[in-house]
Amino acid sequence: SSCQNKERPAVWRRRALPARMLSAAAGEEVTAPCPMALRRVLHWQLPALEYAATCWRKHRLQPQRGLHRNIIEALQAAAGSENVSTTTAVREQHGKDESYHRCKPPDAVVWPQNVEQVSRMARICFENNVPIVPFGTSTGLEGGILAMKGGVCFDLTKMDKIVELNTVDFDVTVEPGVTRKGLNDYLRGSGLWFPVDPGADASLCGMAATSASGTNAVRYGTMRENVINLEVVLADGRIMYTAGQQRRFRKTSAGYNLTNLFVGSEGTLGIITKTTLRLYGIPEAMVSAVCSFPTVKAATDCTVQILQCGIPIARIEFLDDVMMDAFNKYSKLSYTVSSTLFLEFHGTEKGVEEQIEAAEEIVKMNSGSEFAWAKDQETRNKLWQARHSAWYAARALYPGYEGYSTDVCVPLSKLPEIIVATKEDLVRSNLAGPIVGHVGDGNFHCLMFVNPESEDEGRRMKEFTDRLARRALAMHGTCTGEHGIGVGKRHLLTEEIGAVGMQVMREIKAALDPKDIMNPGKVV
Repeated sequence: SSCQNKERPAVWRRRALPARMLSAAAGEEVTAPCPMALRRVLHWQLPALEYAATCWRKHRLQPQRGLHRNIIEALQAAAGSENVSTTTAVREQHGKDESYHRCKPPDAVVWPQNVEQVSRMARICFENNVPIVPFGTSTGLEGGILAMKGGVCFDLTKMDKIVELNTVDFDVTVEPGVTRKGLNDYLRGSGLWFPVDPGADASLCGMAATSASGTNAVRYGTMRENVINLEVVLADGRIMYTAGQQRRFRKTSAGYNLTNLFVGSEGTLGIITKTTLRLYGIPEAMVSAVCSFPTVKAATDCTVQILQCGIPIARIEFLDDVMMDAFNKYSKLSYTVSSTLFLEFHGTEKGVEEQIEAAEEIVKMNSGSEFAWAKDQETRNKLWQARHSAWYAARALYPGYEGYSTDVCVPLSKLPEIIVATKEDLVRSNLAGPIVGHVGDGNFHCLMFVNPESEDEGRRMKEFTDRLARRALAMHGTCTGEHGIGVGKRHLLTEEIGAVGMQVMREIKAALDPKDIMNPGKVV
């Protein structure tokens, strides 16, 4: 498509290139012409010959943008014409997530209805060297759904069945269109719930793909600890079960851990089309509390001490003074504007009372305020809904500004030091934005807002985020606790993992995706 007639040199349009020379341009062996004939051809056709060679090199080395009609027709035959779109509005909708990265739309969007359709369409893409970008709910924060090289976006939202619920065995199998809230609504009345809670109502298979976690991770773990099995469509269309078809055991020592290979792979190794998840019994009692502190260090020291004392806290969230100001204004609440902890306790009635008593003593030792309680479900839901709206609350403080959220995770002993240093760095860098985090597992976020017309602010933001990540790495932490690598942290992953680790990752990628069509331009 890059060689349309209107783009060809005038010489190309006047004379057709001899077949013998076209063969030579393509690298085929031909019988040499006589010297005079060759001189005449080169005199008249050299510009066209050079242009042909250039086009061939570009076709061979660069991804083709735009899909041939035959590929679109093949996709329509596999999923139905109503489930394939190439309209600009639809493509742009599927080329942007919640990150600051610019829209990178795919060339087409498809909506498969089942794993067989995913497999057939993946095979079509594989045979035609077309990139594949899996799509869930577009709530990612590192550009994971951007179509960096065009291709086909696989929107999996129409695959929304809860395939199997096993209440006695505490597990459930779902398709990628099922979201976190949708599953817990379905489980209502069963006495079970799925506690991994990243805030957004994200797709559960998407959460597996990014190894998401959230506010409950300190007690119940991340997706990595709660995924039992995955159904995955590989780049060439083959269907694989990472723990064996229909397996849903609680533990295994059989073979390589393929499940955790795909958890956190961000769509670069395959398309997750089913996930089997652990479920938990709903606790007898749940109580939430809020307490404020005079300094950032006092709040983070309190967090570390609560965990060191072995209190089985279910949630412990940190919000700095800027975040609390935004929080109050956005959610129409009236908490103290200072460094604050949100806590939640789960267990039996007596167990929760004991946890609260121990936590209150530690809070007082760190000059914390009295607890403001949220004991009934309605009040608790309002509190945590407000916490989950932190991103939107912060954005409301800076209308017209572009937002960027970054996260890191460090060992608990380093948490007070890094949050204090990060707060000071934000002030020195003259950047606007709060700090909020799941500090119970050493993970926190910086939510920054910059004027989109200011190149200087954009540069300072990028320099700040790199310093933050490297500060975490220097403290034996990671450059991302739950957002993932996506397109924005690839250089930091290299620093974190090292050259040999990166090479092994690339070799795994090459083995599973030899044509590099699975979400190219991400992670490795």
